Amino acid sequence: MKASIDSIETFGLVDGPGIRTVVFFNGCCLRCKYCHNPEMWHKKVNNYTVDDLVKKILRSKPYYNGIGGVTFSGGEPLIHADFIIEVCKKLKKEGINTCLDTAGVGLGNYEEILKYIDIVLLDVKHTRKDGYKDITGKPLKEVENFIDTCNKLNKRIWIRQVIVPGIMDNYEYMDSLVNYLGHIKGIERVDFLPFHRLGREKYIKLGIPYPYENKNDMDKERTEKLYKYFISKYKEKYNTNLEKRK
Repeated sequence: MKASIDSIETFGLVDGPGIRTVVFFNGCCLRCKYCHNPEMWHKKVNNYTVDDLVKKILRSKPYYNGIGGVTFSGGEPLIHADFIIEVCKKLKKEGINTCLDTAGVGLGNYEEILKYIDIVLLDVKHTRKDGYKDITGKPLKEVENFIDTCNKLNKRIWIRQVIVPGIMDNYEYMDSLVNYLGHIKGIERVDFLPFHRLGREKYIKLGIPYPYENKNDMDKERTEKLYKYFISKYKEKYNTNLEKRK
């Protein structure tokens, strides 16, 4: 069995707990307007076997210290579910922590892969059906199926929300995010990621129109202010604290 892998980061510090090996798979079902990796939208030549990837991950095992591990990212790793399951079977024998960085839109049948995942890093695109469709080009239904499976299996969840100016940078959206997250169990932390235009040159090189040509980078101070508002409302509504961002 082989998979199409774009790149592997061997000392990741932001994609799960501890030091992590981050595996970026090619291929994605969505076409998010703020995506900064359009070169990973399509699957390419299958260039890694299960054993190839496991061997590469195990080289970094001494740095995990029982906390770190491997994060499967992309693109969208869920469309390589069968491959990742086989990798995880071997990694679990080594006691390695596994994270899945996902938008929750794959090919269905999510229960099997989630059995081997310790933490789900879930990218929330938008809280409403119309906003989600506008940003991703797809309906919201499939990610809801994924969330239902996460809830069923009591998965640990880290939420990631990109803040795009003119769309999420307001208190109305913050309130909707608080309400939306109420149906997701196991949330341990929520991170806000300010929108940036660093992927623009990739679109130009690929001959793809850049969807947010008229948008500026999201102001980081404004993002932090919105985050503090969100946290206060989340705590007030659910009487729980989220892990502080590092």
